[in-house]
Amino acid sequence: MFEILVVCLVITALLAYVNHRFVGLPTTIGVMAIAMLLSLGLIALDRLGFGALREYEVAMLRSIDFSKLLMEGMLSLLLFAGALHIDLSQLRAHRWQVGLLAVAGTAVSTAIVGVGLWLLLPLVGLPLSLGYCLVFGALISPTDPIAVIGILKSANAPKNVNLVVSGESLFNDGVGVVLFSMLLTMATRGEAPGVGEGALLLLHEAGGGLLLGAVLGGVLFALLRSIDNYQVEVLLTLAGVLGGYELASLLHVSGPLAMVVAGLIVGNHGRAYAMSDTTRHHVDLFWELIDEILNAVLFVLLGLEIVLIAFDGPVIAAALGAIAIALFARLLSVGVPVAMLRRVFPLPDGAWKVLTWGGLRGGISVALALSLPAGPQRDLLLALTYAVVVFSILAQGLTIKRVVVRSLKGE
Repeated sequence: MFEILVVCLVITALLAYVNHRFVGLPTTIGVMAIAMLLSLGLIALDRLGFGALREYEVAMLRSIDFSKLLMEGMLSLLLFAGALHIDLSQLRAHRWQVGLLAVAGTAVSTAIVGVGLWLLLPLVGLPLSLGYCLVFGALISPTDPIAVIGILKSANAPKNVNLVVSGESLFNDGVGVVLFSMLLTMATRGEAPGVGEGALLLLHEAGGGLLLGAVLGGVLFALLRSIDNYQVEVLLTLAGVLGGYELASLLHVSGPLAMVVAGLIVGNHGRAYAMSDTTRHHVDLFWELIDEILNAVLFVLLGLEIVLIAFDGPVIAAALGAIAIALFARLLSVGVPVAMLRRVFPLPDGAWKVLTWGGLRGGISVALALSLPAGPQRDLLLALTYAVVVFSILAQGLTIKRVVVRSLKGE
């Protein structure tokens, strides 16, 4: 495992250098695009009879449990780092908007994507049960905070729009994971959980995650406030995140939601009342580096994963349809409410376009797809997930700045 980690870090560092030196794209987009091109090049060499490098890449990727690596390792660090710099006072002013988009928007998008895919797949000769189509809707509907926050930051979106999109993306992945668990249970056992059972599961996982995050954030605040030693305080935040996420797994509550709440508490009350200027500087620098390094590694792995995805004619047709359905669902579940309910969402006129096009999918969706039980359903849904994620990062990520300028700054 250590060898694999070293190889991943070396590849990531080299691709980040190439992107910064010669390409000039945002780091996450650039390293993912270059990694994809490398993988496609190795596939081409394999077909020409030079398959040793591709075989090594395939063996390396198969030795990595991507779902476990992201969901149980990287995600806790990335979500905490993302929440650390969200202004809680501003987020509180938009709490209803963020809550509606994260909960109702994710649920509506799940239904639209699921039904749309269920109607589409028979047309390309790949019928799939409604249950598994809804599972796909649940795993693809949450926007990825790892992708959204970094790319919107580079696009210089207005603060209130950036806050709503970032806040939604930080919370809706926790909601999506809960929906995914419920719908996967329904699909595998062939029956829907009762309303009471579903409500209890939602309350336990989501409510428990929020409560655990509040407790963890309070404990970290108290510990940070009682000392003034930046080395120990940085270590406390790291231990709190990793230990807290593991505790959430043991308690079967939402780890993502717990990390977001803990990050908001430490990033606001902790920074203001429990840290000296020196500690604040080092904590910010540490988590910024963690965020940048893990983001780069994650997107390199996403780019390399293409060698494991099987695409043929019907799957490509289904993938194109899935991309269109996911965008349409985002428009109906987020864009239309923001555009029509101006009293509920007091944002600039063109904000609905930014929220629709800025709903980027990323590694969380791929990790959930990889966690599906083995079988033809998993292979198909993984290919569709990968297609939507790649389109999201490369097409939407590269053009979101233009959308921000035309929709908001041109007013």
